Amino acid sequence: MSLSVPHGSLQSGTPQSGPAPVTAGQLRRVAGHYPTGVVLVTGPRPAPGEPPPAMVVGTFTSVSLHPALVGFLPSKSSTTWPRIRAAGRFCVNVLGADQEQVCRRFAAADPHRWEVPHQETATGSPVLLDALAWFDCEVAGEVEAGDHWFVTGAVRDLGVRRPGPPLVFLRGDYGHCAEDAGAARSGRPAHPD
Repeated sequence: MSLSVPHGSLQSGTPQSGPAPVTAGQLRRVAGHYPTGVVLVTGPRPAPGEPPPAMVVGTFTSVSLHPALVGFLPSKSSTTWPRIRAAGRFCVNVLGADQEQVCRRFAAADPHRWEVPHQETATGSPVLLDALAWFDCEVAGEVEAGDHWFVTGAVRDLGVRRPGPPLVFLRGDYGHCAEDAGAARSGRPAHPD
Protein backbone atom coordinates (compact mmCIF):
# COMPACT_ATOMS: atom_id res chain seq x y z
CA MET A 1 0.00 0.00 0.00
CA SER A 2 1.33 3.42 -0.85
CA LEU A 3 0.27 6.76 0.45
CA SER A 4 0.03 9.64 -1.97
CA VAL A 5 0.05 13.20 -0.70
CA PRO A 6 -1.30 15.78 -3.15
CA HIS A 7 1.19 18.54 -3.96
CA GLY A 8 0.67 21.55 -1.73
CA SER A 9 -1.42 19.75 0.87
CA LEU A 10 1.21 19.95 3.60
CA GLN A 11 1.23 23.12 5.64
CA SER A 12 4.68 24.52 5.03
CA GLY A 13 4.05 28.21 5.40
CA THR A 14 5.14 28.87 1.80
CA PRO A 15 2.88 29.95 -1.05
CA GLN A 16 1.71 27.30 -3.51
CA SER A 17 3.23 29.16 -6.48
CA GLY A 18 6.71 27.83 -5.75
CA PRO A 19 9.09 27.10 -2.94
CA ALA A 20 10.73 30.04 -1.25
CA PRO A 21 14.31 29.70 -0.08
CA VAL A 22 14.52 28.19 3.39
CA THR A 23 15.94 30.66 5.90
CA ALA A 24 18.36 29.80 8.70
CA GLY A 25 15.68 30.76 11.23
CA GLN A 26 13.13 28.42 9.66
CA LEU A 27 15.57 25.54 9.57
CA ARG A 28 16.61 26.12 13.19
CA ARG A 29 12.97 26.32 14.35
CA VAL A 30 11.82 23.18 12.56
CA ALA A 31 14.98 21.13 13.21
CA GLY A 32 14.67 22.10 16.87
CA HIS A 33 11.82 19.62 17.14
CA TYR A 34 14.33 16.80 16.79
CA PRO A 35 16.53 16.23 19.86
CA THR A 36 20.29 16.22 19.51
CA GLY A 37 22.70 14.62 21.93
CA VAL A 38 25.23 16.91 23.53
CA VAL A 39 28.89 15.90 23.64
CA LEU A 40 32.16 17.54 24.54
CA VAL A 41 34.90 17.05 21.94
CA THR A 42 38.38 17.49 23.38
CA GLY A 43 41.85 17.50 21.86
CA PRO A 44 45.36 17.05 23.22
CA ARG A 45 47.05 19.92 25.04
CA PRO A 46 48.88 21.90 22.30
CA ALA A 47 51.83 22.76 24.55
CA PRO A 48 52.78 22.41 28.22
CA GLY A 49 50.86 24.88 30.34
CA GLU A 50 48.17 25.48 27.69
CA PRO A 51 44.64 24.18 28.28
CA PRO A 52 43.42 21.41 26.00
CA PRO A 53 41.02 22.56 23.27
CA ALA A 54 37.39 21.61 23.89
CA MET A 55 34.11 22.30 22.13
CA VAL A 56 30.46 21.47 22.86
CA VAL A 57 28.88 19.72 19.88
CA GLY A 58 25.28 18.75 19.12
CA THR A 59 25.96 16.93 15.85
CA PHE A 60 27.75 13.77 16.97
CA THR A 61 26.77 10.49 15.31
CA SER A 62 27.91 6.94 14.76
CA VAL A 63 28.94 6.62 11.10
CA SER A 64 30.21 3.08 10.44
CA LEU A 65 30.70 -0.19 12.29
CA HIS A 66 33.27 -1.64 9.85
CA PRO A 67 35.55 0.26 10.10
CA ALA A 68 34.57 1.88 13.40
CA LEU A 69 33.88 5.53 12.54
CA VAL A 70 32.06 8.34 14.31
CA GLY A 71 31.47 11.89 13.11
CA PHE A 72 30.47 15.40 14.06
CA LEU A 73 30.01 18.75 12.32
CA PRO A 74 31.97 21.71 13.67
CA SER A 75 31.11 25.15 12.31
CA LYS A 76 33.55 26.67 9.84
CA SER A 77 33.68 29.68 12.15
CA SER A 78 34.90 27.56 15.07
CA THR A 79 38.23 28.67 16.51
CA THR A 80 38.59 25.40 18.45
CA TRP A 81 38.23 22.92 15.59
CA PRO A 82 41.43 24.04 13.81
CA ARG A 83 43.38 23.38 17.03
CA ILE A 84 41.93 19.86 17.32
CA ARG A 85 42.41 19.24 13.58
CA ALA A 86 46.09 20.16 13.90
CA ALA A 87 46.53 17.49 16.58
CA GLY A 88 44.90 14.86 14.36
CA ARG A 89 43.02 13.25 17.21
CA PHE A 90 40.13 13.91 19.57
CA CYS A 91 37.96 12.39 22.28
CA VAL A 92 34.17 12.57 22.27
CA ASN A 93 32.71 12.77 25.80
CA VAL A 94 29.00 11.86 25.93
CA LEU A 95 27.49 14.14 28.57
CA GLY A 96 24.86 12.98 31.03
CA ALA A 97 21.61 14.78 31.80
CA ASP A 98 23.14 15.82 35.13
CA GLN A 99 26.05 17.58 33.40
CA GLU A 100 24.26 20.64 32.04
CA GLN A 101 26.40 23.00 34.14
CA VAL A 102 29.59 21.29 32.93
CA CYS A 103 28.33 21.76 29.37
CA ARG A 104 27.57 25.43 29.96
CA ARG A 105 31.04 26.02 31.47
CA PHE A 106 32.75 24.61 28.39
CA ALA A 107 30.38 26.36 25.96
CA ALA A 108 31.12 29.70 27.64
CA ALA A 109 34.90 29.01 27.78
CA ASP A 110 34.83 29.42 31.57
CA PRO A 111 38.47 29.85 32.73
CA HIS A 112 37.83 27.21 35.44
CA ARG A 113 36.26 24.66 33.07
CA TRP A 114 39.18 22.22 33.37
CA GLU A 115 38.65 21.92 37.12
CA VAL A 116 36.18 19.17 36.24
CA PRO A 117 37.79 15.76 36.99
CA HIS A 118 39.39 14.29 33.87
CA GLN A 119 42.28 12.19 32.65
CA GLU A 120 44.09 11.77 29.35
CA THR A 121 43.33 8.98 26.93
CA ALA A 122 46.10 6.97 25.27
CA THR A 123 46.16 9.51 22.43
CA GLY A 124 46.41 12.46 24.84
CA SER A 125 42.88 13.89 24.67
CA PRO A 126 41.01 14.57 27.92
CA VAL A 127 38.13 12.32 28.92
CA LEU A 128 35.81 13.50 31.70
CA LEU A 129 35.70 11.02 34.56
CA ASP A 130 31.95 11.55 34.93
CA ALA A 131 31.01 11.33 31.22
CA LEU A 132 28.48 8.63 30.32
CA ALA A 133 30.68 7.25 27.54
CA TRP A 134 33.70 8.22 25.44
CA PHE A 135 35.25 7.60 22.03
CA ASP A 136 38.97 8.22 21.53
CA CYS A 137 39.60 8.90 17.82
CA GLU A 138 42.06 9.83 15.14
CA VAL A 139 40.81 12.24 12.47
CA ALA A 140 39.91 10.09 9.45
CA GLY A 141 38.40 12.68 7.14
CA GLU A 142 36.91 16.14 6.74
CA VAL A 143 34.42 17.19 4.08
CA GLU A 144 32.93 20.63 3.46
CA ALA A 145 29.21 20.70 4.33
CA GLY A 146 27.78 24.19 3.81
CA ASP A 147 28.79 26.38 6.74
CA HIS A 148 30.17 23.36 8.63
CA TRP A 149 32.76 20.62 8.21
CA PHE A 150 31.74 16.98 8.41
CA VAL A 151 34.53 15.33 10.38
CA THR A 152 34.93 11.57 10.69
CA GLY A 153 37.04 9.93 13.34
CA ALA A 154 38.49 6.42 13.40
CA VAL A 155 37.67 5.02 16.84
CA ARG A 156 40.83 3.75 18.57
CA ASP A 157 39.37 3.18 22.04
CA LEU A 158 36.02 3.68 23.74
CA GLY A 159 34.12 2.90 26.88
CA VAL A 160 31.08 3.42 29.07
CA ARG A 161 31.80 5.09 32.40
CA ARG A 162 28.35 5.03 34.00
CA PRO A 163 24.68 4.47 33.17
CA GLY A 164 22.18 7.29 32.92
CA PRO A 165 20.18 9.40 30.49
CA PRO A 166 22.16 11.61 28.09
CA LEU A 167 22.04 15.39 27.95
CA VAL A 168 20.04 16.50 24.91
CA PHE A 169 19.18 19.79 23.27
CA LEU A 170 15.57 20.24 22.15
CA ARG A 171 13.63 23.35 21.10
CA GLY A 172 16.32 25.73 22.27
CA ASP A 173 16.99 24.25 25.71
CA TYR A 174 18.74 21.39 27.47
CA GLY A 175 16.88 18.31 28.62
CA HIS A 176 17.23 14.55 28.84
CA CYS A 177 15.74 11.37 27.42
CA ALA A 178 14.03 8.75 29.54
CA GLU A 179 15.69 5.37 29.22
CA ASP A 180 13.73 2.48 27.74
CA ALA A 181 13.47 0.34 30.89
CA GLY A 182 12.72 -2.84 28.92
CA ALA A 183 15.76 -2.41 26.70
CA ALA A 184 17.96 -1.55 29.67
CA ARG A 185 16.88 -4.75 31.50
CA SER A 186 17.24 -7.05 28.50
CA GLY A 187 20.49 -5.55 27.21
CA ARG A 188 19.03 -5.28 23.70
CA PRO A 189 19.44 -2.05 21.75
CA ALA A 190 16.50 0.33 21.95
CA HIS A 191 16.81 1.14 18.22
CA PRO A 192 16.34 -1.02 15.11
CA ASP A 193 20.06 -1.15 14.21
